[in-house]
Order: sequence, then structure tokens, then C-alpha cells
Amino acid sequence: MRRSDLRASILLAATTLVSSPVPARALDAVLYAEILERYTRDVPDLARTRVDYRALTASPDWKRLVQSLADSDPGRLRSRNEKLAFWANAYNILAIDLVVRHYPIDGIKDVGSLFSPVWKKPAGRIGERDYSLDEIEHGIVRPLGDPRGHVAVVCASLSCPPLPRVPWSAERLDDQLDDAMRRWLADPRKGLRIDRETRTVQMSRIFKWFDEDFEASGGALAFVAPYLDASDRAWLREQGTDARIDYFDYDWSLNDLARAGPGS
Repeated sequence: MRRSDLRASILLAATTLVSSPVPARALDAVLYAEILERYTRDVPDLARTRVDYRALTASPDWKRLVQSLADSDPGRLRSRNEKLAFWANAYNILAIDLVVRHYPIDGIKDVGSLFSPVWKKPAGRIGERDYSLDEIEHGIVRPLGDPRGHVAVVCASLSCPPLPRVPWSAERLDDQLDDAMRRWLADPRKGLRIDRETRTVQMSRIFKWFDEDFEASGGALAFVAPYLDASDRAWLREQGTDARIDYFDYDWSLNDLARAGPGS
């Protein structure tokens, strides 16, 4: 994305969030947009988006953003899009903050342990209480019933869907999620890859771990088809029912800008 386009997207996302029906005690969307522009970068490697965690550890703006999340009032959210946008932003902020508070680490899972995984530990305060990442993802986001929520929450790891570089916005959420799905699935290293010779569809393990979330769409292959290019959609329509599904290995390494390869 060109820098001018990114700035325009950030301004639009921030404006629509601020002008939403829930301005009081809300996440500071303008600040979040500025932080995403300043401390994240598009890269060509597996992460697709990397985060400058080292710089965030010394950023007073980051502390302000986390505090604005703590001061927000999710009870004011009404529509499905308001809830999904808010809680997906909250998840991503708290996942980043867990890394920032424990940096340097090799991956977010290092924050936890075998008997106390990071996903179940208190990640941060939202409104009147603390939430874990598991509670947000499985207790709030997934029950909203939109399988695209899996592209909205990003657990700071290389094999996750790319972290969006603008905040999720209730007013633009459907377009944002569709664009994010297309970007994720277009990456043949972690989204989706079709091997026509072996009639194999290789997919993210997210589609295996949460297969029940895609049943209402006719299964994972039927769900992803609208987000693929025309040739892949046609192949799935003609061959998909007989295709073998395989899954990429999941790389939990941190999407840290300090570890980006040459050319990133």
C-alpha cells in the first residue's frame, strides 16, 4: 500500500470510529491508527506485517493507548459490527501489549507455560475487569457468528493472518474483513495453496482447529472460495469435493520487526 493511501485509510478508519455511536469512554482509535502506521511495517516474508516491539517498549503513546482500552466501556456497544470491531482491536492491542511487557521474547507463547498458557492468563483490563485472550476470542468474537473473525484477531505470530495496519472500523468492517481474507488466502505460504497435480488444497491450520465455525458455509473450502482468484474458484467448484485437504505447519515465532529478513 502506498504511504498516501495508507494515510487516507488511517484517517477514514479513525474518523468513522470516533464518529460511531459510542464515543464516550471508547478506545482511542486515532491514536491506535497513528501507532499502527508508525510502529508496523509491510514485509515480504511470512509475517506480511511486522511490529516494532522494541520501540513500543519505550513509547508513551503505547501506554496511553492501552490505558484508553482500559477506560473504555464495551457495554455501550450495540451492533454486531461495533462489537466485532471493538473486540478484535482489543485482542490485537492486548496481544501486542503482552509481548511489549515481556520483551524480548521469541514468541508470544513464551509469556505462558505448559500449565499456564498465555491465552488463559489475564492479558489486560477493558472497562471494569481483566480479560484473557482466550476469553475475547472464544467467549466474545467467535460467538458473534462471523467466521471472518479468525482473520481479525492476530496472535503476534508469523503464521497468523497479517496484522491489519489500520484499526477495524464498525462502519467499514465488512469491506475490511473481505480485503483481509483475500490478502491472507493469497499467500501460498500460510493462507491457501492449491496443488492441481496432486489435487491437494493446503490451508492454514486455523481451518482445522476451528472447522466447526465454517460448517454453516458448507465447510472450509466453500467458505474460502469467494475470496480466491477466478482460476482457483473455478478449480474448487469443479474439483474441490474430491480434493485432499492438508494444513501448513504453524510458525509461532514472533512477528518482530527486529527479526525481519533482508529486504523487509
